[in-house]
Amino acid sequence: MAITREKFATQVNAKTLAAVRRLAEKEGRQLQALVDEALTDLIEKRRLGRPRVHVMDAYQRSHARYGELYKKLAQ
Repeated sequence: MAITREKFATQVNAKTLAAVRRLAEKEGRQLQALVDEALTDLIEKRRLGRPRVHVMDAYQRSHARYGELYKKLAQ
């Protein structure tokens, strides 16, 4: 199934854009791929009104393993 892409223009905080460009370069990805991912994540987050299942699963695994460390860091 082909993905239809559409161009659009917007403005963003210069520091935010610079950070996203660095991230894209670090990950070896195109800027448009990160923007698409961010917009998709935002839509899903707002639609669900809660964290995504895979995010919470990762958090729970992390907390089970590093919970005591998190408590110490919070102090």
